[in-house]
Amino acid sequence: QGLVAAAQISSPDRQERLAAAVLLASSADPGIRSLLIEKIATESDTEVKSALTQALSAVQGRLAWGDRLGVMFSGVSLGSILMLAALGLAITYGLMGVINMAHGELMMIGAYATYMVQNLFKAHAPGAFDWYLAVAVPVAFLVAMLVGVVLERTIIRWLYGRPLETLLATWGISLVLIQAVRTIFGAQNVQVENPAFMSGGIEVLTGVVLPFNRIVIVAFAAAVLVLMWLLLTRTRLGLFVRGVTQN
Repeated sequence: QGLVAAAQISSPDRQERLAAAVLLASSADPGIRSLLIEKIATESDTEVKSALTQALSAVQGRLAWGDRLGVMFSGVSLGSILMLAALGLAITYGLMGVINMAHGELMMIGAYATYMVQNLFKAHAPGAFDWYLAVAVPVAFLVAMLVGVVLERTIIRWLYGRPLETLLATWGISLVLIQAVRTIFGAQNVQVENPAFMSGGIEVLTGVVLPFNRIVIVAFAAAVLVLMWLLLTRTRLGLFVRGVTQN
């Protein structure tokens, strides 16, 4: 129907052009917007030109909502990653009173652990590559946890109650970790590939695609948030954590 209307918009018959303008007003295709702009510039009939202008306004409004949806989804996916980082910082500061300037570097270590697991799957189990995240996610948590434990036992435990020294020490640790990663992996960014099920996306509107990898990120962040809430409010360990946070 949209193709027929796009063809009729150039018809010499005035009524057909008016009918085509009404049909094209329901479109959300950027190509239709370009077509309407072109026809408005060349249309001589006042009534048809007005109908084309109204159709263009409707199409632009629909496309604008699509752009807003895309921006909102990108913001939610990025915000979910920042939420995970903030969640760790909040718990660490609440429990130990330590503002950890190396917290971002612990996330970096988890990311490089994921990269290493990916390379191991590529080298030794290429047929199971689509499942490497099932191994990489717990490994990333475990490696980051072990590095954090080592830092706490060797450095941070001697600085409790001294916020300025803690800030300086953890900032120094962050520089050491950054340089260590650059020495081992190089200064260039490394590529972490999507499994097959995270490739592609869902087209919710014409020209607006929600990538599967971002959808998985949002779902994963929500799952972590729910599990953390259950841990803190429904388990004995969570009771201990909340008790230590309060006193």
